[in-house]
Amino acid sequence: MTDPQSPVGFIGLGNMGAPIAQRFTAWPGGLIVCDARPEATEKAVAAGAVAVSTAAEVAAGASIISITVLDDEQVRSVITGPGGILETATPGTVIAVHSTISPRTAVDLAETCEARGVDLVDAPVSGGAAGAEQARLAIMVGGERTAYEKVKPVFALASDMTIHAGPIGAGTRMKLARNLLHFISFTATTEAARLAEAAGIDLVKLGKVVRHTDAITGGAGAIMLRDTTAPVDTDDFWHSVFTHVRDLGEKDVALALDLADDLDVELPLARIALTNLGDGLGVGPGDIATTRSTA
Repeated sequence: MTDPQSPVGFIGLGNMGAPIAQRFTAWPGGLIVCDARPEATEKAVAAGAVAVSTAAEVAAGASIISITVLDDEQVRSVITGPGGILETATPGTVIAVHSTISPRTAVDLAETCEARGVDLVDAPVSGGAAGAEQARLAIMVGGERTAYEKVKPVFALASDMTIHAGPIGAGTRMKLARNLLHFISFTATTEAARLAEAAGIDLVKLGKVVRHTDAITGGAGAIMLRDTTAPVDTDDFWHSVFTHVRDLGEKDVALALDLADDLDVELPLARIALTNLGDGLGVGPGDIATTRSTA
């Protein structure tokens, strides 16, 4: 159980950490904050937090400590370096790493912490600073279930979706898969914009249409409905659903590729999408993709 009267700690109040820490100032037991730049803690202090100068000082007063720093090296330094958390952390302390790091780093650090009776969870976030400000972050937690249960009430101050992803490293692996989709989608957006621009389309108006319809349909997440990527049996409910999605997708992507050929615009992601959509959905390629691949 988490004692609501016990302080929590937060290390790293940068662009992402600051709004999360600001939400954590509402924790009944208080918040202890630390950042390499003293001025970064001023807003949290104004909201009632106590600022200290080292990670060790945070751990001396808090048994749940969140870390949001830049990279693997900084995470290691904050936990195991001079003046780090493990200098003063007592058994039962839970360290939550919100930074996106390597899953291997999370596993290594968890083993180091375990030797001191300290739990470490990797707890990357999705939703950006705006999500933190609105308490709408998704937080993906990898680690022991008991540690997850301890941090969940604290995370609820900044998150409306905290998920136990699995053992240590699972939170980071989930975040990497989520961000892969995010940035491939961004790359696809730039490809679509090149086609639209070449076709004389107003890109600002196109952007309005995309945001409007994605808000209705759910965007890429709308097809993430199954618990496996295996092929879909023909008598499975999802077979007809995904066959319909594939057929519509192949038709529209093929038409976009025809337009691109007319305008001399290269769309490499679109060509990959036409080839791989059906197999990715688990229903195999449709007539259009099959015909084009043999043409």
